[in-house]
Amino acid sequence: MERLGRMDVTDSYRDDRYHRQTSLEAIGVDGQHKLRKARVLVVGAGGLGSPLIEYLAAAGVGSIGIVDDDTVSVSNLNRQILYDMSQVGKPKANCAANVVRRINPDCKVQAYRMRLTDSNASDLFGKYDVIADCTDNLATRYVIDRHTKALGIPFVHGSLCEFEGRVAVFNYKGVTSYADLFPFDADEVANFTQPTGILGAFAGVVGTIEALETVKVILGKPTLADRILLIDGLSLRFETIKTSL
Repeated sequence: MERLGRMDVTDSYRDDRYHRQTSLEAIGVDGQHKLRKARVLVVGAGGLGSPLIEYLAAAGVGSIGIVDDDTVSVSNLNRQILYDMSQVGKPKANCAANVVRRINPDCKVQAYRMRLTDSNASDLFGKYDVIADCTDNLATRYVIDRHTKALGIPFVHGSLCEFEGRVAVFNYKGVTSYADLFPFDADEVANFTQPTGILGAFAGVVGTIEALETVKVILGKPTLADRILLIDGLSLRFETIKTSL
């Protein structure tokens, strides 16, 4: 037996748990080992982070970090499916980490109860292989972009506004950065406000696609690295735009 996360699990347990993944030609046993060795940092444990964190844990990603300085509120519960009424007022990062432990004892998980800033991003990012942006804060998104670009770490991005969603992969193998597509504007960042209206099911769609892109980055499969996926949640139109410069 081998020590994994917080408890011992047998090889037969892992074979059974991941059989539906390892039976895929695109993943196989080698791909499952890549997932198990991978370290993913999720920035934001809200409407996008909830499905992404759950699917990464279920897929067997070996190490998951969760950055969020907020606490659970009642208004979160329509879309942030990691939480329930018993957790209102508790730190999201800690609650989300506990869900990971329940879903999959193979996963090591670390909660970071803090706001991501330029002063702490580089040290934190250096511990991980992929950064998943699930924030609703424009300033934080530029922090992620700057430091993943400097460190050469892939940055999987997801965002939504009402019924418009985006998913992309930035700073991966030298391709487009977020700032290449959306140049930094200090006034825009300072005056940014997140729309209050959001439907949980649509956040789940965008977050799940972001989880898929994260898994594909880990496996070395084709990703949205040179494209951005635009999703219209009302018409269910999916449009992919090339972003390579």
